[in-house]
Amino acid sequence: MVIHCTKKLADKLPEVSSTPVEEDSLVGSWHAHLYFIDRRQCVMFCHDHSRYVLFLAGLRKEHFSVLGGKWFRELYTASLQVLGCRGTQIRKAELSLGPVHFDTATDRSVQGSMRIARQDLDALIMRVPIVLNLDPLDVSARLNHRPARVYGKVLWPEKVMQELVEQL
Repeated sequence: MVIHCTKKLADKLPEVSSTPVEEDSLVGSWHAHLYFIDRRQCVMFCHDHSRYVLFLAGLRKEHFSVLGGKWFRELYTASLQVLGCRGTQIRKAELSLGPVHFDTATDRSVQGSMRIARQDLDALIMRVPIVLNLDPLDVSARLNHRPARVYGKVLWPEKVMQELVEQL
């Protein structure tokens, strides 16, 4: 699996390739960006094809060394469970991710989708006193239960991700 990082996030990660990495996962590649909200480090992941969004808040320096291996995988599999995917499908999806590789080859279309998701996230943040009070699964579910425009085509991220996981 490849996670395409913005420069801000790449500076925090241990091994990031400056050249594009070949995608080998059946699930596909993701984009990630580092935000500072309430002086907390937060990362938003966005699936390239479906625009499925995952959000983690309150990361510390030691978390970045296992960002793709532990934090991303746990949040992704938990979000699939919230979507209603069966256990066997979730295990297949997790296995199909493979080893995580980071690079800095970003796509402007995906970054635009992340910008829109961030605007929707800001509306959720206004309802809580601090960002750490947000449940990552609830935020991800809300951000994925909205239409997203991909090259002029309207998609529902949660439905596209469910279909992708069912095809594994």
